[in-house]
Amino acid sequence: MNVELVLFGAFALLTLLSAGLVIFAKSPISSAMSLVATFFFLAGIYVLLWAHTVAVLQVLVYAGAIMVLFLFVIMLLNLGEETSSPGPRLTLSRIAGGGAAAGLLVVLVMAIWRIPAGAKTMSSEAIQSFGTLKAIGGVIYTQWLLPFEAVSLLLLVAMVGAVVVAKSRI
Repeated sequence: MNVELVLFGAFALLTLLSAGLVIFAKSPISSAMSLVATFFFLAGIYVLLWAHTVAVLQVLVYAGAIMVLFLFVIMLLNLGEETSSPGPRLTLSRIAGGGAAAGLLVVLVMAIWRIPAGAKTMSSEAIQSFGTLKAIGGVIYTQWLLPFEAVSLLLLVAMVGAVVVAKSRI
């Protein structure tokens, strides 16, 4: 039992607990703040994996920029405390969502089941470059250039749409 294993267990447990709070929180703002905590705990797991660049990007991009955007949308739509209904209603969308979640769980278990039992080791050269900006940039701008540009175009369209929607209210 070493410190890394204990920290990994703690971060994994806290990530699962805060992700559960995202799903089961009554208020959208509480749910968004739980998502921020989930992002921070996930960044801690990245640090334990020696992927410091990915951990910093996780905090800056997701916990910072994306969550600020989510909170602005929640506040713009005035999604404060919602009035609670007498009991949970079983609707078609909830049944479909539960079925999709169960299906994804089955696929995840099957994928984990197929992982070979032997531990994989990386070469010392691969360990030195793992998670660095040079390695990430090399992969993004060579192998994943088209999806990277598609996502940037999608974000640009979303920003223009947000401005157009907000302008009609001003």
